Amino acid sequence: MSSVRAPALDVVIRLACGDDIPRLAELCEQLGYPAVEEEVHRRFQRLVAEPTHAVYVAEVSTQVVGWIHLYDYTTLMIEPLAMVGGLVVDAAYRGLGIGRRLMTHAEQWALDHGCTTVYLKSNAIRVAAHAFYKALGYQIVKTQFAFRKDLVGTTENPGG
Repeated sequence: MSSVRAPALDVVIRLACGDDIPRLAELCEQLGYPAVEEEVHRRFQRLVAEPTHAVYVAEVSTQVVGWIHLYDYTTLMIEPLAMVGGLVVDAAYRGLGIGRRLMTHAEQWALDHGCTTVYLKSNAIRVAAHAFYKALGYQIVKTQFAFRKDLVGTTENPGG
């Protein structure tokens, strides 16, 4: 029995632009982050104003089917590294190599920006994502807690 190969997708990786914002917001939702288009627009404008941040999209037939956010993460404790701020591929396009292409692009971006390491965080419940990253050669390097304190917009007044 011979297997039939699906035709290779023509995927274009390019910098995201303002016209992509509605689709970026939709994909944020698929990633599990409720996203109002106006909020995504505000965040996007802030990111693209920073030379140490980049947002790239993956297009198939001029339709945005995924995105990746990268930034230079520099501290006093470690050498600069490229941090993946987020990665998502449309559910209808997963398993077709698009995420791999975005991660390969991230690795080249890192090298082009003087970073020799790509670092990312993934929620403990995202088992499929963990398998994907491991298949690309990424290793789990630590387990930690994430802390947060909202400074504005809270509904309760803890002070009374």
